[in-house]
Amino acid sequence: MFRLRRFLKDYIVLLIVGPLCKLTEAVLELFIPLVTADIINNGVLKNDASYVLSHGALMVLMGALGLGFALVCQKSASIASQGFGTKLRNAMFRHISTLSHAELDKIGTPSLITRMTSDINQLQLAVAMLIRLVIRAPFLVIGALIMACTIDLKMSIIFFIASPLIAFVLYTVMHKSVPFFKDMQGKLDRVSLLSRENLSGNRVIRAFNKQDEDAHAFERANSELAHTSVRVGRISALLSPVTYIIAQLAIIAIVWFGSVNVNAGSLQTGDIIALVNYMTQILLAMIVVSNLVVIFTKAFAGAARVNEVFDTMPSVQEKNHQDIETDSSAPAVEFRNVSFGYGDGGDALRGITFTAGRGSTIGIIGGTGSGKSTLVSLIPRFYDTRDGEVLVYGRNVVEYPFAQLRRVMGIVPQKAVLQSGTIRSNMLWGNSSADDEEIERALRTAQAYEFVSKLPDGIDSEVSAGGSNYSGGQRQRLTIARAIMKKPEILILDDSASALDMATDAALRAELAGMKGMTVFIISQRVAAVKGCDKILVLDNACLVGQGTHEELLENCSLYREICSSQGME
Repeated sequence: MFRLRRFLKDYIVLLIVGPLCKLTEAVLELFIPLVTADIINNGVLKNDASYVLSHGALMVLMGALGLGFALVCQKSASIASQGFGTKLRNAMFRHISTLSHAELDKIGTPSLITRMTSDINQLQLAVAMLIRLVIRAPFLVIGALIMACTIDLKMSIIFFIASPLIAFVLYTVMHKSVPFFKDMQGKLDRVSLLSRENLSGNRVIRAFNKQDEDAHAFERANSELAHTSVRVGRISALLSPVTYIIAQLAIIAIVWFGSVNVNAGSLQTGDIIALVNYMTQILLAMIVVSNLVVIFTKAFAGAARVNEVFDTMPSVQEKNHQDIETDSSAPAVEFRNVSFGYGDGGDALRGITFTAGRGSTIGIIGGTGSGKSTLVSLIPRFYDTRDGEVLVYGRNVVEYPFAQLRRVMGIVPQKAVLQSGTIRSNMLWGNSSADDEEIERALRTAQAYEFVSKLPDGIDSEVSAGGSNYSGGQRQRLTIARAIMKKPEILILDDSASALDMATDAALRAELAGMKGMTVFIISQRVAAVKGCDKILVLDNACLVGQGTHEELLENCSLYREICSSQGME
């Protein structure tokens, strides 16, 4: 948690003023029992009403001052904790944005969401408690011990016996509960994952009538979370009653031995009341400390998870921040003996070598899991190769700044995802200065204008999160239009026409063929979609088993002939 203190540097003044105000309030609170004892000893027992009223007014004044200092501290804690949380979330979001696909896949979306919400909320609470109570509570305990010593040194022995016992209970509970809080956050990630899967895949779950199985899986994960929460709750629940019992036994001892001393004349009645009040202050302060133990235990567990994200460095790092010169005579894309694998798994690509000339159309076909999407993901450098080189315009992609490399590319991923807003706002992602005419041209090219023009608001029609208010085919056409708006030099279509009918797919390919000078990569399971490409790459089991035109592959690639035969395209 201390590693995150850099996010508090703008709130140093509040971190000083807040605790000082709370400390001043605690000092005033420590003097209240002495004033009370003085009122009893010199006012009540002597029937001096004026003394009682004057010192009573002093107590009211001290209480009002204490309230004022407490309000200043509360405001300081609110500003600092909320500012800390805001800065931390912003920094974490920026850091997550720098992570490559490999790191995002490893940590997982549900876990990242939990860390940005639940964990940081817990850290915010810890910062607020740090300002408000961390100094005040221990100071009250120590101050009450000192004040008890000033009243009667022998009676203070009771305080020095009770306080270590309470401290031991606090340490024991903290030591036992920390592992459970860490385990709870992991189980919360699991619940978040299942919730996300259920909400995003609800249609599939219903289509296969798997609602009951999905509900049982969620119930199991939720029950495990609840079981862990109950276990840590049982341990934490011991704090208040055990500390309360110890403090109450100490109060009984104070009254018992104090009455003996009063009878002996070594103590006054007001002193006993003051000692009881100091023990009560210690009790309340210890209860606060016990709650702080729980809060900070959760915060330390959350901080470890947040720091884990910050410690995760992107495997794909930008090595150059200045635009580089390209070779005008080099092909658009070239793979030289490229191999790649995800994590510790086997090769997803092995020994891939091919060239894509400028303005050419490259088709990529192969079975499921053959490495088609992985291959095109290496071109914009979403992943780095394990061996070999990927060149764009004659320069290795690792030499490019990300902005320059991806500026020339339009990418339509396998899963068509639109951003919430309007169709216009989505189109402007590709070109922020585009006018209606350019948007219409891109929609026509992507075969999307026909259905968009029939919408009541046209290009200003609303788009819900992910584009869920449009069909799969409509989303695919809109994402293609968004990429075309960019006017890319290299366009990558990762099986992005799978939801289109044959006629619409053919019309789309005809429009793309008319866009001269653009290098197009088309991944598809349909032979008809790649048949007319200048070059077709055939992948099987991570290897490039054939490349050439449709006619050439029919002659020399048995796998391609099998695919064509299965689709009646011989």
